[in-house]
Amino acid sequence: MTSTAGRLVSAPGVAGWYTTITKPSFNPPNWAFPVAWSTLFLLMGIAFWRVLRLPVQTPGRCVATILFVVQLVINVSWSLAFFGAHSPILGLAVIVPFLLTILATMRAFYKVDAPAGLMLVPYAAWVAFATVLNAAIVRLN
Repeated sequence: MTSTAGRLVSAPGVAGWYTTITKPSFNPPNWAFPVAWSTLFLLMGIAFWRVLRLPVQTPGRCVATILFVVQLVINVSWSLAFFGAHSPILGLAVIVPFLLTILATMRAFYKVDAPAGLMLVPYAAWVAFATVLNAAIVRLN
């Protein structure tokens, strides 16, 4: 659901507004984004499933689940800010707490299921890269 919401908001911006702004030399080609996000959402789904399958009374499971849902909401919020509002500055204001929430989720997942936490490492790395990319776009525009 989050993937679909993000794609619905992002697609018109990628095809239109995003083509008009100045991007840094390290900006990936447009085809790389859906490939990366599909892989990341697959890993996120497996990691979340691993946490959800734990007994409800598992210490830290509730916090991990809440953090996961919060980061999903922020994920869509970034798409709305950057692509929906055509605002790299607003996107940057959203992506920093987004990254911090992913790191907190990764840590919480790791505490209850180490493989689940490790499955979020590529997600955190991609969003860290996206944060640098977003900041560069702000600077260039």
